[in-house]
Parts: sequence; structure tokens; C-alpha cells
Amino acid sequence: MKQRTWPDRSTGSRFTALQFPITEKDNRRPELTASARKARIKRRSRFSCSRSIKSTEGHDFASLPFDVLNKIAASFTLPQLRAASLVCKSWNDALRPLREAMVLLRWGKRFKHGRGVRKNLDKALDSFLKGAARGSTLAMVDAGLMYWEMDKKEAAISLYRQAAVLGDPAGQFNLGISYLQAQPLNAEEAVKWLYQASIAGHVRAQYQLALCLHRGRGVDFNLQEAARWYLRAAEGGYVRAMYNTSLCYSFGEGLPLSHRQARKWMKRAADCGHGKAQLEHGLGLFTEGEMMKAVVYLELATRAGETAADHVKNVILQQLSATSRDRAMLVVDSWRAMPSLH
Repeated sequence: MKQRTWPDRSTGSRFTALQFPITEKDNRRPELTASARKARIKRRSRFSCSRSIKSTEGHDFASLPFDVLNKIAASFTLPQLRAASLVCKSWNDALRPLREAMVLLRWGKRFKHGRGVRKNLDKALDSFLKGAARGSTLAMVDAGLMYWEMDKKEAAISLYRQAAVLGDPAGQFNLGISYLQAQPLNAEEAVKWLYQASIAGHVRAQYQLALCLHRGRGVDFNLQEAARWYLRAAEGGYVRAMYNTSLCYSFGEGLPLSHRQARKWMKRAADCGHGKAQLEHGLGLFTEGEMMKAVVYLELATRAGETAADHVKNVILQQLSATSRDRAMLVVDSWRAMPSLH
């Protein structure tokens, strides 16, 4: 219920304004109404506030050093850069190299994948490197990927490190994976950068960090922490983490024993195209007597390369009528995996 804190005009008042005679002076400067006085006070306070902000260097956006601004914006996408460039002219000027880097990045991707232009890996790498030179971490990561594919791993790691230091989660993840695959292995450094990417929300890094914790690789074995990161990656849409999360719930390892949660995550992984999950979920449906659903998931698992599904699938098919078998195969043929990260 609304409570009025002040009487409405409609309620009237027991008080009436006293009538004063109007002098010539009053005619020259008529008295302002209450609302007009409030508006004038508001304009004055706003003006004085804006003057005080402009006079205070700490509140002036334009006073932010260019190098600091460029480090903050290094991992920005083009829409984010455009928005930041509208803050003030100083920012617009400072962010021009990064906006140019976005154009170079786009051309690099077009040359790399042959989108609208003839595929040219040399031009793609050149565009990425020019974008990286202008401070874009996105271009650094793409240039690093190309160097890695060319087996120039030192150059790739150098670019990944630049992006990682500037706070780019993809750069941190790639740097961590590079250390895991390097010779000699540097697992501790890998875990350090995987953790940085994980807390920034990079789901593939969360999954790899969970694997390191699960195996005691570069860090002490910790099943509870591993399961926690599996679950976070699964919630972020990473299909392999969904499968591992299901196993953790199924056996009560690192997560509370819960067959309902185990089934939920196994089905989700299966629906996202994980072959082993399709096999496990199909077998679960078979034990529950859901033959039609079971044969669909087992056939999907077979097509995904899980040969262990063949025997149970054939047993079920022998029990079904020809019409049911045809219907099941039609469902499989029209099946599409749910969107996920692989």
C-alpha cells in the first residue's frame, strides 16, 4: 500500500496564502513559483558540480594516460572500442590504433579462411602481426595460432604471453596449453595461466584446470576442486566437462552422490554429441526399459565411433517391429546436436 508522505493538492489545505500588495518593484521582477525556484537551484547545482568535476583532474576521463587506456582496451572487440571512443575526443584519438587493428584482424581472418578473397596464409599472418603491433590481444592470439601451426612455437608462445599479460583469457589459455605441450613440460606455469583464464570465465581453461587438479599435474591432487571446475565448465556449455561432471555425481567423487544430477549431465552431454555420453545414456535407458529411446542414443553412439554400443543396439533392434525400427532410424537421421563448446 502506498503511503503518502505529503498531502496532495486535491486534498486541500487548512491554510491559505496571505495576499500582499504588489509594488512597482514586484512588477519588474515577479516572484518565481516554487517549481521554478527548484528548477533554478537544480541548474545552479548542476553547473557548479560540473565545474568542480572539470577542475578536478581525477574525475577527468581525458586525463587517463594513453598507455593505461590502451592496456585496458587491448582485448576489446570492435563494438566495445567504438563505444569507448565516444567517451571523449582524447579517448577517440588514443584508441585509433586499436580500431585499425580490428580492421586488420578482420582481413587476416578473411585471408586465412578464404572468405570473399583468395586464401593466402602469408597475408593473413601479416595482417595479424600488424594488428598485434597496434596493441590488439585478439590479433596477438590469432598470430600466435598461425605460428604454432607453422611449428614456430617460440614465436607463438611469445605472442600468447603478450596477450596473457594484458589480461586476454584466450591468450592465457593458449599460453597454459603451450606450456603443457612444451618440451620440457612446464606444468606449474601452465596451471598458473589456466587459473587466470578460468577465473575470467574461459570454459576450456576451466576444463583443463580441472584435469590438472584431477591428475595432480603441476598442482597438488584435489578432487573436490577438480569437480568444482568441471561443473563450472559444464554450466558454461563445455561438453567434455558435462560428461566428467556426470561421472563425479554418479560416483560421488568431488561432488555429492546424485543419480538425478548424473543422469541430467549425461543426457545433456549426449544431446550435445558426446559419443561416450550417448553410449552411457543409451545403456541407462535400456536398463530402464525405454527401448525406443535407448536404440536412438546407441545408434548415435555407434555413428560417433563407439563400437561398444553395437551389441546392445542389435539386441534391442531384434525386439522391435519393422515399423519401430524404421521410426528409430528416422529419428537418428534427423537428429542434430545441441549447441555446445567442444
